[in-house]
Amino acid sequence: MTKNSVKRGKKGIALGATSAIAWGVDTVLIGFIIASTPFKEAVMLAPIIAAFMHDFFSSIWISLLMIMKGEFINVLKIFKTKSGAILILGALSGGPLAMSFYFLGIQNAGVTYAASIASIFPGIGAVLAYFFLKEKMNKKSWSGVVLSIIGVIVLAYVPTKFEAESNFFIGILFSLGAAVFWGLEGVIGAWGMRGREVIPLYAINIRQITSALSYGIILVPLFQGYPLVFEAATTNIVWLLVIAGLLGTANYSLYYSSIDLIGAARGQSLNNTYVFWAIVTEIVIIGTPVNLQFIVGAIIVIIGSILVSSSVKR
Repeated sequence: MTKNSVKRGKKGIALGATSAIAWGVDTVLIGFIIASTPFKEAVMLAPIIAAFMHDFFSSIWISLLMIMKGEFINVLKIFKTKSGAILILGALSGGPLAMSFYFLGIQNAGVTYAASIASIFPGIGAVLAYFFLKEKMNKKSWSGVVLSIIGVIVLAYVPTKFEAESNFFIGILFSLGAAVFWGLEGVIGAWGMRGREVIPLYAINIRQITSALSYGIILVPLFQGYPLVFEAATTNIVWLLVIAGLLGTANYSLYYSSIDLIGAARGQSLNNTYVFWAIVTEIVIIGTPVNLQFIVGAIIVIIGSILVSSSVKR
């Protein structure tokens, strides 16, 4: 292993870990937004509209950055290339498809089961990356992927009364679908960034524009959600959405950069520790009490993350 590859590996690990912090804080903020007026009055529609407005503002933030750098024209050019088509496919997978399946999972199986099952996406991504991208993983890294997933499930899981209803099992299937699509996003994103003309910031710009447009053109009209969009845009909650969009831009920029440096499997596993940081944010800001479940889950996540990043060889 060369000195340069070690340096790239350490940078990728740092970026992946930092992306998890940004996404954890963003998750708490989005939760607060959805629980606020006018979103709280539209329970089933709120997550889709919040996701649309989040990615819309995120696409504006990253586009402004590219314009200021004088590189937005390069982003537009990539849309016409093979790499651009691959990145668009990844954006559709990780944006509207994964989120729609996730929300349907929540609707049918509940937040607890949907969140826990969807959190296995790094494992799916690791397997896909191994077979399709030929990413090399040693036993420690594979163990770390598994431990990270277990730790996240421990953190997210809240025991609820199990009811063997048909819609529950449908919800489980939808949640598995979300995990598959999120796993695919990281692998497809890594594939798209192999093009010489693509850098992570270009990939993020394409990702967020594609996601926002697909929500805005297909999903929001399908669910007749624009009245809620316009209502939210006229309240003070819109400024929290603007901030959330900025955090989302930071997360995806760091996440895609990490994937570019250390591969989809490790990048996804590190990013998935956002659940830990979301809970830490709630503890610090909201005052959520610390319990044994959090301590055990946090230890498992940390050990898993260390194992995942123990080998930076690609």
